[in-house]
This record gives sequence, C-alpha cells and structure tokens, in this order.
Amino acid sequence: VQLQASGGGLVEPGGSLRLSCLVSGNIFRFNPMGWYRQAPGKQRELVANIVDGHTMYSEDVKGRFTISGDNAKNRVYLQMNSLKPEDTAVYYCRGVERNMVYWGTGTQVTVSS
Repeated sequence: VQLQASGGGLVEPGGSLRLSCLVSGNIFRFNPMGWYRQAPGKQRELVANIVDGHTMYSEDVKGRFTISGDNAKNRVYLQMNSLKPEDTAVYYCRGVERNMVYWGTGTQVTVSS
C-alpha cells in the first residue's frame, strides 16, 4: 500500500492550495481516510477525515478546508482556502484498512508573506 502526498508549497496568507494524495488502488478501501499535519515542535494533528462516507474537520480548519476523493483517479484531495500562517506544517495523508494504518509521504505547506 502506498500513499503519496503532493501539492504543498509557499503561499501568502489568504491564499489557497490543493493537496493531493495518490493512493495505490481503490480509495474506498480505507476507512477512515484523511489528512494530518505536523508543525515544528508540535504533535501531529488531525485536519480532516472521511469516515463511513462522512467528512469531519478540526475546529481550526472548519469552513476553510474541504476533503474529497476521486476514486477514478485514486486520489484524495484537501482544498485549503483562506490560509493562515498557523496552517504552516508538513501535511500527511493517512488511511486505515482493516485496522492497519498507512501514512503517506509529507508535503510542506508554508503560509507566509
């Protein structure tokens, strides 16, 4: 099983980015499937998840981020709008299949002027 995240970069406050997680195989094999992030000196935290077909978000990103999936492309996305400097972190996709946890590679998101 492979998960590969991409789409990070440097963006100004208020800007947008779309992260993509390429999954080996059917994305619906994972439940939950989501995105986490880890800022320097902080613990990794949940950002957004798809659980049993329902989306959930951390309070910090609710209303600004949207998680979605495209099974035809084997991808899970994280659309991030109205980015803030505190969103700066390495973002990881994560999938759980049959109680096995799979982490993707990270992608750096930096929000700075």
